[in-house]
Amino acid sequence: MAFVRLFRTGIGWRQFAPALALVFSSLVWYTLTYAVFSGLVNELSLSVTLTFALYGVYYAGFALSAVLGALAFSTSREKCLLVWMLLGTLATALLPSVKSNSLPVNLLFSLFLGVSVGVGLPSSLAYFADTTVVENRGRCGGVVWGAVGFSVLGLALFVNTLGSLEASVLLTVWRLAGLLVFYALSRIRGKLQPSSSSSSYRFIIGRKDVALYLLPWVMFSLVNFAESPILGNLFGDSQAFVGSIEFAIAGFFAIVGGVLADLVGRKRVVITGFVILGIEYAVLSLFGGVRASWFVYTVCDGIAWGMFAAVFFMTVWGDLAEDGQKEKYYVLGGLPYLLAGFLPVLIKPFVGETETVTAFSLASFFLFLAVLPLMYAPETLPEKKIREMELKSYAERAKKIKEKYA
Repeated sequence: MAFVRLFRTGIGWRQFAPALALVFSSLVWYTLTYAVFSGLVNELSLSVTLTFALYGVYYAGFALSAVLGALAFSTSREKCLLVWMLLGTLATALLPSVKSNSLPVNLLFSLFLGVSVGVGLPSSLAYFADTTVVENRGRCGGVVWGAVGFSVLGLALFVNTLGSLEASVLLTVWRLAGLLVFYALSRIRGKLQPSSSSSSYRFIIGRKDVALYLLPWVMFSLVNFAESPILGNLFGDSQAFVGSIEFAIAGFFAIVGGVLADLVGRKRVVITGFVILGIEYAVLSLFGGVRASWFVYTVCDGIAWGMFAAVFFMTVWGDLAEDGQKEKYYVLGGLPYLLAGFLPVLIKPFVGETETVTAFSLASFFLFLAVLPLMYAPETLPEKKIREMELKSYAERAKKIKEKYA
């Protein structure tokens, strides 16, 4: 009951509802649309070079449009977000054409699809940050990613039973429905005025606190996606089942991690996530051939993913932006993870030449190494909240000492 009460008292649901509808529907749409797109590209049976070209154009469009969208959307955010969602609806409706298009047309479509995802994603996350306050942003992020985790799990199982045409129709309807719900809720809420103060990317990257959070996040993104094809090779036909279990665990622990981030701080939750990741890869490097280690990996990875999704992906960058424009912070925080999704495409052809034990040992080493910058990173909760946490901790220690010697 106390856990539920945190959501009743800590979140202004009327103010938060449009952001929940926007980000939740967008992240589910992006995840499943990319999965359908990847499946269609694989069905084309292209050479490695041409496959690289299609994915490369997609990710290039994604990255460039995200940077440009962060600049353009901040002036009239809600109208631009509606146009962005409409653009995504069109891109999804055109997905089935990949099978019959010529290569030049597919290259153009890959670019268009990348733009339809990237151009509005930073602003959607900035909108989320502007509708929440620092003290409850963690649990709000947990609610979003908890909903995403369970929805992707359920919809992915259903989409896998459909053909590409039916799946595209479903995702088109999903994107359009998200647009309509966001429009209705944003009208009820009223116009949101984002901050007009903006900093350059050079200034943001030069901030010590941003760098101390960004460096481990980049390292995690690279390790996670570099190891993905190797894990697929290890798990074989069991990978889909493992992934499904992970989504369920991540959905639950996104909520738990978000609540903890508001109660004990973002830094502690993130460090805990990295330690868990380091342990899971150490277990695989030592006992990868034993199926029991797969269970340990699945549980640990789901827990860590849930924590990172709520805190690293949703919360920290909005905290660091404070009262300024948040789009650029979410560009810098989101692109390392999203662009690292290209790594499995590059690495997959060479998986057979990779020593599994060596790969997992290196992953464990680099993940433990990523904790070091976080040791020096400042907590992003407000100073008042940090002082309250310190006083509460001091009071609890004093109480224990008193009980010990009473």
